Amino acid sequence: VQADGTDGNCVTFVLHDEDHTLGNSLRYMVMKNPDVEFCGYCITHPSESKINFRIQTRGTLPAVEPFRKGLTDLMGVCQHVLNTFEVRLLLKSSAAF
Repeated sequence: VQADGTDGNCVTFVLHDEDHTLGNSLRYMVMKNPDVEFCGYCITHPSESKINFRIQTRGTLPAVEPFRKGLTDLMGVCQHVLNTFEVRLLLKSSAAF
């Protein structure tokens, strides 16, 4: 991850080896924060596997904070989905016996 921005409230993060899968999910999680004024991403070129992820916050909140929180929240959601899947898989396999 690279960060570019002269103002701490408006930063563009460059995420290497990523695509729409992370970009759109992370954008959704970050936009849930009421202190975020703008959040968006773009893929620079279809042949490149990197995205530019931009966050602009209101007030004095540094943009890196909702970025970190969004990543943490997204990991929590992914873990919940994985746990739910594994439980259902175990229940289904034990019912087959």
